Amino acid sequence: MTALAHGPNQARRRLGGMAALLASAAIIAACSSQTGGATTAPVATNPGATTAAGGAIVLAVATDATLGAHVTGKDGLSLYVFEKDTIAGKSACSGDCAGSWPALTVASASDVTAGSGVTGAIGTITRDDGKIQVTLAGHPLYYFSGDSAAGDTKGQGKGDVWYLTSPTGDAVGEAAASGAPAATTSASTCSGPTCY
Repeated sequence: MTALAHGPNQARRRLGGMAALLASAAIIAACSSQTGGATTAPVATNPGATTAAGGAIVLAVATDATLGAHVTGKDGLSLYVFEKDTIAGKSACSGDCAGSWPALTVASASDVTAGSGVTGAIGTITRDDGKIQVTLAGHPLYYFSGDSAAGDTKGQGKGDVWYLTSPTGDAVGEAAASGAPAATTSASTCSGPTCY
């Protein structure tokens, strides 16, 4: 009798365990079909960039022995202003110019912040191609394709229209040789490809 009483209980336990296993398998299958199966890990954007939490670019200040303080962006690369950007909210650099002078762009205005020493007001404009370009004190910011490492300032003075950006957002001009950034306001004869 004891063996008979034990047999049905053991069978019930096996059935209960199998039911639980089948229910778990059904739940896993349902979840997999809703998410499309395997998931991929998020990919970091701008690896190696100077970033804040969430991947935002942090504008920083670098100091050149001759030119003085100037603003840098991703990977410590120098940022420049273009003297031909005279219409508020608009970049005058597109096409071939943009190939030599890539704009500092972000996905949204909240993706850029000011690091220590950057005092100019940060803003953005929408470029003709729809990308969001960062501005400092209203001046659109650009990298120079000829700069390949932090500390490079090869774009300084190009065509008498491209200048490093001071921490206030002004152009670092020739008067900066003494170490004090100065706004450059002189007229330029630069036109066409000679500007870039």
